[in-house]
Amino acid sequence: MGTCIRNLSDGAVLVAADDTWIEGKAIQQLETTARLGGMHRVAGMPDLHPGRGYPVGAAFFSVGRLYPALVGNDIGCGMALWRTDIPTAKLHLDKLEKRLGNLDLPLDETWQEAVASFGLPATGHERSLGTIGGGNHFAELQQLDESYDDAALAALGIERKHLLLLVHSGSRGLGEAILREQVDLFGHHGLEAGSEASTHYLGRHDGALRFAEANRQLIARRMLDRLRADGDVLLDINHNLVSPAQVDGLDGWLHRKGATPSDQGAVVIPGSRGDYSYLVQPIADERSLLSLAHGAGRKWMRSECKDRLVSRYSVEQLSRTALGSRVICADRALIYEEAPEAYKAIDSVVGALREAGLVRVLARLKPVLTYKTRGGCC
Repeated sequence: MGTCIRNLSDGAVLVAADDTWIEGKAIQQLETTARLGGMHRVAGMPDLHPGRGYPVGAAFFSVGRLYPALVGNDIGCGMALWRTDIPTAKLHLDKLEKRLGNLDLPLDETWQEAVASFGLPATGHERSLGTIGGGNHFAELQQLDESYDDAALAALGIERKHLLLLVHSGSRGLGEAILREQVDLFGHHGLEAGSEASTHYLGRHDGALRFAEANRQLIARRMLDRLRADGDVLLDINHNLVSPAQVDGLDGWLHRKGATPSDQGAVVIPGSRGDYSYLVQPIADERSLLSLAHGAGRKWMRSECKDRLVSRYSVEQLSRTALGSRVICADRALIYEEAPEAYKAIDSVVGALREAGLVRVLARLKPVLTYKTRGGCC
């Protein structure tokens, strides 16, 4: 493997090893963002892949202007890791799956007090709270598979005898509504920092971050309630957001689209639903714009997955993984779109970050039971 932080062009870098799968279109999109007005520097992560006009798996630092379209339509999407008291010994997947039931439907009235405790402003999207959503969102019971730093895991209270719960979700329809408002008003031209328009967007953006964080907490608490278990949150990190930052001695705006902050403590970088996840300690570095990969990253477009896989796997086969875990996904299209083959190997992504000196790997986590959807509303 070669150098893992490469200069693509003036102001654009890519974190990748020689064997990291990076699509040419994704690099083109990254270089396009480097030419936006006020853009100072952009950085692609090893999970970089094409998005709708702008790449996913990247960070963007601008001065004087900020770009809602670079944050995207799922403001506050992120990962929360919970410690649970569910024992790993004598796991009964059938029993766990049955107890979980359907998590797609809105929370019932018994959750009203819990929802109110977050003090969220009214948005019209309250029915989405406590629900995971579609796409690559999931909630997954995991177990500690390999420890590379026993002391760090002990400090976090992570142990082999109890399962962990990883929740990946965001602001649901609220983020979509905020982005649509911005594009309708201003297109993709961005907002002048300090303007009335940028102040309005940032206010709504920060509300969406709070909504997303509350949503992940409610999802976790809802699952633990169904599983008759207790737990507490170990970390909760957003990976779709914009925030004020200083880079190269300049004050500006750091946008992350599918990029995990490397300056907020330990994070989980998950693989596909049939692959491991890694708990890592980031090493903050301005070369990568204080950011890391947020997951494995797609290899295939969603529209081509079913055609590629339907002759090889049935829906039933895709609900079981090579690691012995189970996937709950009653959406026949989605289970093909989210098949492990559609994603990069997580070892190649985390390996590139490690070789670049951006992370120290603490543990490898193995999937046990992944919830996507029962086929209800999402």
